[in-house]
Order: sequence, then C-alpha cells, then structure tokens
Amino acid sequence: MAVGVSGGVDSVALLHWLNEIGADIVCLHVNHGLRTAADTESEYVRDLCKKLNVPCHIFRWTGEKPDSGLEAAARSARYKMMTDFCRDNGIEYLLTAHQADDQIETFLMNLGRGSGVYGLSAMQPISERDGIKIVRPLLNVSRDELRNYCDTRGIKYFTDEMNSDARYTRVKIRQNRHLLHDKLGISDERILLAIKNLNRARDAISNDIDKLVADVMGNGFAMFRDSFLFDLAHDIRLKFIGTLIQKIGGDDYQPRLKSLQMALDKLHGDCKFTLGHCTLRRLGARILIVPEGAKTTFRIRHGKNRQVKK
Repeated sequence: MAVGVSGGVDSVALLHWLNEIGADIVCLHVNHGLRTAADTESEYVRDLCKKLNVPCHIFRWTGEKPDSGLEAAARSARYKMMTDFCRDNGIEYLLTAHQADDQIETFLMNLGRGSGVYGLSAMQPISERDGIKIVRPLLNVSRDELRNYCDTRGIKYFTDEMNSDARYTRVKIRQNRHLLHDKLGISDERILLAIKNLNRARDAISNDIDKLVADVMGNGFAMFRDSFLFDLAHDIRLKFIGTLIQKIGGDDYQPRLKSLQMALDKLHGDCKFTLGHCTLRRLGARILIVPEGAKTTFRIRHGKNRQVKK
C-alpha cells in the first residue's frame, strides 16, 4: 500500500500507526511549493521515513500555478502524481489521512451548497481514482484523537497556517462548528450517523445507476432515447446523466447539481451544448453524449439512429 503523508498531524499519525501494526507501505509526499515551510516539511517527512525504515518518494508540483482555484488544482496535481506512481509500481491501494472532522466539514460545506444525497454522504471509506483504490481508514477518528496519539508519543508534526485562514469556507466552518453543539445540541456523533445513513442510500442508488450506464455506454460515448432518460425518477435522472458526463469527459468529479439540472432542461428539446468536457446533443428522440470535440453526427441505418464518430 501507498500512504500520502503531508507532514501534518493526521498523516503523520497514520504513517506511524501503519508502521506500528507492521503494514507493508511506501510513503508518498507532494511538495506543492506554495508555502515557505514546504521544503522543511519535505525534509522532515524524508527523515521520518528513514527513521521508521519506510520507503519514501517525494514529488514536486512544478510549472505555472493558476490564479484562481489554486486549492482544487493542487489537490488534482497531488492525486495525479500519487496515483501515477501507484499504477507504475503495481500498487493497488493509496491510503489518505482524511478523518472525522474532515468528513463533518465536507458534509456541512455540501449542505451549504444545497447538495443531494451524493454530496451529503461526503467522503467514501473506499473510492477509486485513475484506476487506484483510495482508502480512508480514519473517517471515524477525530482530529483531537490523532493529535493526542502523536503528542503522547512525542511525535513531531507540522501545522499548516492555511488551516487557520478564515478566507476559506472550510476554515470558517471549522472555527464555528461548535455552535451546532453549543446552541442546537447537534453533536459530531449525530452528524457522522447521518452521513453513514446517507451512504447506505448512496450505495443503493449507485448500484442502479451503474446498471443504467452499462446499458447505454459503448466505445467512449453514449446514445439512448429520450424516454430512457426522462422516465427515470428525477434524482436518478440527475445522477445518471452526471455519471455519463464524468465517465465520457474523464473528469475527477461530476458537474454540480445546478449544471446538471440546466442540462436536463435543455435536453427536453433539440439542442447541442457542452458540459464537463462532453458534447451533449438531442435530435428528435435520440440523445448523444461524446467527448468534447468529437463528431456528433446521427445517421439512419436499418430504421435506427446510429452515431458516426470521426
């Protein structure tokens, strides 16, 4: 297994715990070059792994950085470097140190966006990215527990100053989340229970969606009749079209709920538009989704509409 280690308390605790139980691991660390302490943290992770006798690989995010969406771009770059390494080295599992507080913060952020079942079910214990299984073993462990684990053992770790920067929505939630308990009596345990229940609903929906997607996908595109889409229940319809766009467009995430709803509204009549690196087109009763830039030509053969892709 590979384990992503930033040098912060969560990932350092995870690294020590895995080493303590004798897991066969390799440490992966990404230096984004965004903070003055980045090089110091990289050296610390390297020295820590040497002390624990754990193989360590350090990657650097080079090149131009975007002016907006920097956090998302850094996350995408980090995952790409780590999953590329895993694939090249025959490693099936990548462990990350997301913990219970991260899970609750993600839930509340998505609640603020008006997300549906998928957004409110937050992070999954096991998911997949670029063919690698992403495992999050600490989702039921609090940040305080991890900090106590390190402090009682004299384990050093770094604190990211961005975790206290109230310009970020996640930090605002972190700093004010206690009000849910103090003012409304909503405990962290209750929020985690709600997330667990939502995950059961998500799993049931996902199984149905996977079967529907398999019925219409073929050779990198999808084509189906309008009734196949609009006869579905509304929530299933949104997730079905979002899953197709994600698979065909190759993005890590599906378009936001608002964008998917706008797409469905357009697909009620003949149209052609792009979303999530895909081109969506409706002509008559047929709906076609192809990668952006591909041909979207319909041709009549033997009484059926078929797509010619060049």
